[in-house]
Amino acid sequence: MALRGLITSILIAVIWFFSGIGLTAQALTQIELTDLGYTQCPEEYAEGMVTPGSIQQANCYLITGKAINRSGKPVVNADIFGRIYDANDNPVMQNRTRLGSIPEVPPGESDFELRISVAANQPEPLKLEQFKSSGFTGRVRR
Repeated sequence: MALRGLITSILIAVIWFFSGIGLTAQALTQIELTDLGYTQCPEEYAEGMVTPGSIQQANCYLITGKAINRSGKPVVNADIFGRIYDANDNPVMQNRTRLGSIPEVPPGESDFELRISVAANQPEPLKLEQFKSSGFTGRVRR
């Protein structure tokens, strides 16, 4: 009985992969991120950062930069990965390299911004390292 369930699971995975859903992942497009910097969030962006009654305070920052899409096609859902450290070289996002996403990156060069929360006890300046991005040149099917 358990063997039949295992075989069924494998068949479903093979059918899923060859149905085109798995092939979509091969269309991943790299987006170059340059001119990285950060600023404190404007007051309206910082609202709602920490829930009432939260023990830990946080600061709001906007990471900004340029996204360069060399594919010639719009890229959607471009995930942003990177590492952020505080002034003491402590990680700001513990065990997390996916920081957010850019909803759409047109062909060529465009500006992007990403809002992050950083524990108030982590000193500036922040260090932005190993930033990269990738997304899809078409709709992602679910």
